[in-house]
Amino acid sequence: MIEYMIYTFLAINMIFNLLGSISLHRFPDVYTRLHGATKCTTFGTIFAVLAVVVHALYQLRITNDPKYLQMALHSVVALIALLLTNPTGAHAIAKAAHLSGVKPVKAVIDAYERKLEEGAQ
Repeated sequence: MIEYMIYTFLAINMIFNLLGSISLHRFPDVYTRLHGATKCTTFGTIFAVLAVVVHALYQLRITNDPKYLQMALHSVVALIALLLTNPTGAHAIAKAAHLSGVKPVKAVIDAYERKLEEGAQ
């Protein structure tokens, strides 16, 4: 039963990472590509770490070897680091693109922004 749970987590991981790579090719601009890639790889990594933790805890219960506990803890620490740095990096890239003047493709301009532009002219 544990093996099927691990395989399910890994399959979900692969699906999310596949969707993230497809989003890099299919989305039209840097903002949507960034959104698709970071969300999908973050969720994919969560499920990969879940698979590692379940495997490590199962092996810890069977063998009582502390290296499996260490493996689970290291995986959780790596996941926490990814959860902190992935959105921060995506925000920095999006802000740099915005400051460089990169416009979103097919962007919708709301009424408030249009009033600001008309008032500036």
